[in-house]
Amino acid sequence: MDRILLKNASAVVTCDPADHVYYDCDILIEGPKILCIGKNLDAKKQDTPGNRSRAADTQIINARGKFVYPGLINTHHHFFQTFVRNLTAIDYPNLMVMDWIEKIYQIFQIIDSKVIYYSTLTAFADLIKHGCTCAFDHQYCYTKKTGKEPVDRQMEAAELLGIRYHAGRGANTLSISEGSSIPDNMLETTEEFLVDCDRLIGKYHDPRPYSMRQIVMAPCQPLNCRPETFRETVRMARDKKVRMHTHLGEGENEGMLARYGKRTMDWCQELGFIGPDVWYAHDWEVLPEEYQVLAGTGTGISHCPAPAVLGGFPILNLKELDQAGVLVSLGCDGSATNDSSNLLDSLRMAYLMQAYHAKKRNGCVSAYDMLKIATVNGAKTLGRTDLGSLEPEKGADLFLIDTENLELSGALHDPKNLLARVGQTGPVWMTMINGKIVYQDGVLKGVDEKRLAAEGEAVCSRVIRANSSAFSNL
Repeated sequence: MDRILLKNASAVVTCDPADHVYYDCDILIEGPKILCIGKNLDAKKQDTPGNRSRAADTQIINARGKFVYPGLINTHHHFFQTFVRNLTAIDYPNLMVMDWIEKIYQIFQIIDSKVIYYSTLTAFADLIKHGCTCAFDHQYCYTKKTGKEPVDRQMEAAELLGIRYHAGRGANTLSISEGSSIPDNMLETTEEFLVDCDRLIGKYHDPRPYSMRQIVMAPCQPLNCRPETFRETVRMARDKKVRMHTHLGEGENEGMLARYGKRTMDWCQELGFIGPDVWYAHDWEVLPEEYQVLAGTGTGISHCPAPAVLGGFPILNLKELDQAGVLVSLGCDGSATNDSSNLLDSLRMAYLMQAYHAKKRNGCVSAYDMLKIATVNGAKTLGRTDLGSLEPEKGADLFLIDTENLELSGALHDPKNLLARVGQTGPVWMTMINGKIVYQDGVLKGVDEKRLAAEGEAVCSRVIRANSSAFSNL
């Protein structure tokens, strides 16, 4: 395996348990993992006894003037929605969530397999360029035109760009006539869902260290699925040893009380859809008395700041959740409620949201705390003990920012807090995933970005823009 030596990095923010920051030091990487971090590293001297020297195979990268961070980990997204960004026919800020869902599904039902592929490439490119190295996507858009291919097409896109991908195989199994918001041509049966989950787990799920792809069983949301969909998900997921995910606490509790006489978390707990192998998206309706349930069961929350702000919804109290022992990670959410796949932007927004309430509450999480939510906690949420921090034997997932730019002059006092506090939300200088440079100095490696962008635009025009007149009547 070839080696990469990052030389003379101005700062390395490790996010390790001791919160080390190393200055003017090197990182030696071999294959998918970090070998060591220290000053004046010599590739020859790091060879293990009995092995020939790998110095001749070592690529040396001058990291002077660069700050190095662990790769960001995105724990909630909907890649298929990137082609409805900036679509004025659906004005999310002026709609309640359930009303928005009812309208947006009328657009989603026309999506085909090519939209899935190119919208996924679009989201991945945005994530990679802004320091994200491992991404989870909640793919619940299965139409007559997509067939059962969406996750397969997403895996193709992930492999092309070189990003770690955890695919959430979603499903909607309750019809409109029974009280859901799902058009008939986007419905699946629970059995269809389970059969395809079994296929995907067998084909793609890799639980080994440094794995590049895994599968998560992720029914879309309780209001749009049958109880047996969740019950059978729990049975299969724990048998196959894969994780579980769903939307929860994002405006559906009133409907759940009317339908089942209980709040959504109680409903999930009754069905077994709770525990250290489960995390929920959003949960801005979570009650203080439910904190202990989440903490006691080890269930996580993916905090997605953009849709909460855009929709005017309650802001999670991250300080109190942390003090209660609840695992919180960071997600972009779908582009229909974010218009962005930039996790650095979500990091900044989440920090400012907490700061806004700090004086009224019990203090604010620090900008560095937010970084650890987006790295260490993201890895824990996905069950990745091999990711989330920069340490020997951890996966070589990291990004570098160039600090020798005028706009950062005078702001380099504290590398740990820089990203969220100063608002470093633009493209990074370099992103490395699994020991491979996938993006550097404005260039995605190994692909013709202009060609892919043109192809994606053509698909968007054919499927979305060609039907835009129908959207205006929604």
